[in-house]
Amino acid sequence: MRRPRIPVGGPWQLLLLACSFALAGYAGVRLLGAADDRFDVVLWIVGAALLHDLVLLPLYTAADRAVVHGLDAAGHRTWTGYVRVPAAFSGLLLLVWFPLIAGRVDRRYRLGTGLSPDGFLARWLLITAVLFGGSALLLALRLRRAGRRRPPAVR
Repeated sequence: MRRPRIPVGGPWQLLLLACSFALAGYAGVRLLGAADDRFDVVLWIVGAALLHDLVLLPLYTAADRAVVHGLDAAGHRTWTGYVRVPAAFSGLLLLVWFPLIAGRVDRRYRLGTGLSPDGFLARWLLITAVLFGGSALLLALRLRRAGRRRPPAVR
């Protein structure tokens, strides 16, 4: 019986993988090194994993299927990526910056960073509008280019 082959991209891929594990290990040791914040960090990581797997994943999967189904019904299956990509980036930004976007920060943020927590909602909305606007512009250019290449209709 032959042993299954593990696909490896070469020595550079193995080195990069080893470095990423070393960096993740270092970050874990540094995060869990502070005795007073250790429980909060573990609670945040476990909570984030559970929230993502049990709540967010089913929600954005259902939203994606609804978009795909709606575009299929309209006969525009190729438009799916023009909705998925800006929605994914916007959702990722919302997920990462949610406390600041929602205005749920305490005074420790200002003391720790020296920055004002104001304006994140407006910036996130502007970035989201630019992402969807750029996607719509790319789709319009693509449709225009495809319209030029179409041969005239035969009567």
